[in-house]
Amino acid sequence: MKVGIICSHGGHWTETCQIFAAFEGYDTFIATYQSARAADVQQVSRAYFTHDIGRNLYRMARTFVWAAKVLRNERPHVLISMGAEIAIPFFYLGKLFGCKTIFIESWCRVTSVSQTGKLVYPVSDAFFVQWPQLCSVAGKKAQFVGAIL
Repeated sequence: MKVGIICSHGGHWTETCQIFAAFEGYDTFIATYQSARAADVQQVSRAYFTHDIGRNLYRMARTFVWAAKVLRNERPHVLISMGAEIAIPFFYLGKLFGCKTIFIESWCRVTSVSQTGKLVYPVSDAFFVQWPQLCSVAGKKAQFVGAIL
């Protein structure tokens, strides 16, 4: 099974590193932003890099094109993300490619869902939160199965 791990380059990457042991034995790739941590990312798995999207709509549109190329090249079965906005194009396009999608809300989200979480919720096959009180805020799909980090 091929697993795509999608995350931004800061704290989301740090959180993602904490769960990497769960992907041992799977064919994985990472899609993230170009940053000073690129060499660290490449030591973990095959990696694809793009420019930070931020809140720029032009960069978001450009990232949709890039994500489509990555997905066409890799053909993953599952996409997993702990955020941030880079998950949006991958999750929506991933559904078109037939991927299962799993979103894990960040540990720091105790009382509210992230903007990315809200945007990928409709296309997430599984939506995990790390605080039990977040289930009532996040929606019916949200699951708390214990803290992941």
